Amino acid sequence: MRELIITKNEAGQRLDKMLAKYLDAAPKSFLYKMLRKKNIKLNKKKATGKEILQEGDQVALFLADQTIEEFQKKKVPKKQTHLKLEHLYEDDNVLILNKPAGLLSQKARPEDVSVNDYVLEVCDHFGETFKPSICNRLDRNTSGIIVAGTSLEGLQTMAELLKSRKMHKYYLTIVKGNVLRGKRIQGYLKKDEKRNTVIFSKQKIEGASYIETEYEPLVATEEATLLKVWLITGRTHQIRSHLASTGHPIAGDYKYGDRTWNDSLKRKFGLSFQLLHAYKLVFPKEMKRCHKLAGKTIQAEPPELFQKIRTSLQLSKRVVE
Repeated sequence: MRELIITKNEAGQRLDKMLAKYLDAAPKSFLYKMLRKKNIKLNKKKATGKEILQEGDQVALFLADQTIEEFQKKKVPKKQTHLKLEHLYEDDNVLILNKPAGLLSQKARPEDVSVNDYVLEVCDHFGETFKPSICNRLDRNTSGIIVAGTSLEGLQTMAELLKSRKMHKYYLTIVKGNVLRGKRIQGYLKKDEKRNTVIFSKQKIEGASYIETEYEPLVATEEATLLKVWLITGRTHQIRSHLASTGHPIAGDYKYGDRTWNDSLKRKFGLSFQLLHAYKLVFPKEMKRCHKLAGKTIQAEPPELFQKIRTSLQLSKRVVE
């Protein structure tokens, strides 16, 4: 017999959903059969599986250890990431990190190391069927703020804020040319799966998603401009393709940018990727859950290479918020 105690992170879901996560290789028919035969009980009583679990509930599995192990997918052992990421904010529900350029948000292959692996490594205990996870993703070579939910409340709340756009996300970037004034721009993006790029259009096209971006020049010269960008919608390569469509591509962006300018930056600074940094999150003043974050602003300093290029291009004037 094996007994599971429901944690805060596992409460609020149906018993059958929790069992399907714990015995993730078992057919649903097996789970319901075990419930009918009282081989799985909730708080020492027969259960149907429809019960909503509460923190502290006891789920008893009157099954052989061998049976339980057979119906659990083989878990890949956690490996040491050897990462040391800057923690910008942390509480019982949320962990906010500063991702360096070059690091994946989530792994693409089993051997990859990612921010998500780091979150699993530093968050020790979260229940039998709950795993913390990042809530927003950045391109491998985009640096800056990543939010992880370390509780069910944190994951659900961050997902709601991202979907409703009530959590405002701001980026810093350096673009080619002199941007004279700020602007809010709209359009449509369609993904080209074969090339892993997006196609921007001012007019709606079939299969395209609506996008909206707002930018404000902070410091400008004839060669380049330091921009503050508000990512209103969040689509793949949105900022990169959207700014390129205005004639002001991002420094170092070989997919959407100016190759000649990029080559000169590469020779001078070793820059071989887009200079884009997610530097600020602003949380709404009123929040139903994760109250500690209500009204907070989280900021991440741009990386050293960003600062070096900014200074060299005479864009180092102090940014006034």
